[in-house]
Amino acid sequence: MTQLQPRKMDFGFESADVPFCWNPQNPAWSSMSNAVSFLAVGFEKMIVKLIMQLKPVLTDPEVAAEAVAFMRQEGHHSTAHRQHVKALIKQYPGLQNTLDAVIGEFDLLTEATSTDYRLAYTADLEATFTPVFKLMLDHEATLFRPGDDRVASLFLWHFVEEVEHRSSALILFNALVGNGLYRMRMAPSIFAHVMKVIRIACAGFNQHVPPARRKVDSLSMFATHRVKQRVLGSVAPYLSKGPMPRAFDGLPRKAQLTALAGVFRSQMPGHDPGAEKLPVLAGEWFARYDAGYDCTRWYTADTEQLAVNG
Repeated sequence: MTQLQPRKMDFGFESADVPFCWNPQNPAWSSMSNAVSFLAVGFEKMIVKLIMQLKPVLTDPEVAAEAVAFMRQEGHHSTAHRQHVKALIKQYPGLQNTLDAVIGEFDLLTEATSTDYRLAYTADLEATFTPVFKLMLDHEATLFRPGDDRVASLFLWHFVEEVEHRSSALILFNALVGNGLYRMRMAPSIFAHVMKVIRIACAGFNQHVPPARRKVDSLSMFATHRVKQRVLGSVAPYLSKGPMPRAFDGLPRKAQLTALAGVFRSQMPGHDPGAEKLPVLAGEWFARYDAGYDCTRWYTADTEQLAVNG
């Protein structure tokens, strides 16, 4: 039976304003991760709907148990990210339109595609998470520690649980579709949709969040946009939406290339997420959680007890 543990977390986003640029040392990462929050609300809502739709055909008890535990974790993720997004919308009301557009893209996907396609979508995207999130978690001192502890703790929790259920989506896909070549063939359209949704979120940031608050052009993560803005900036600098750094500019190039290789590997037929090298921080997070530490304040809660207990 599944070993997944659904953990419902409250990060207290209503206790004080949540800065858009929540890691002031890396505004590009702040913007990119905010876009992930918007994506998570829609994507994980789609996963919950998909599994509920598939329940009648989940006849294998072990696969059914995996599906339910996976769905519960993803449901908790969607709820927590919705609270993060709600806190941003409170300050920048126009972002409600952005959230509605993101959710609408996934609602349309649910209406317009087969369950096989959505299983492939979920399996393909989830398969990339272990190598990508390992890159992020291995560099938590740069990406997370300097920022708002609530937002940092939200992403740490989400990412380590994605590592925990790294095989779940493929278990479901293999049980109900079982065609690795189909999954690989669908990957281009799947990732085009993912990037479309991220672009909607980032364009919304540029439109509704003042430059002084976001500190970057939120679309700078897209290479085509950077090229376009440089060309436009040379003839019409007033069109600039802000500086264009990238979120991972400060991370070692070798680590970035390793993550990229892992993403390509994850799309191959027969890929086994269980064989992936895991981030050390994931093990530390689960150990702390099981010991009763407040993981909603990863960097600031009960530091004296952590020091005593080693």
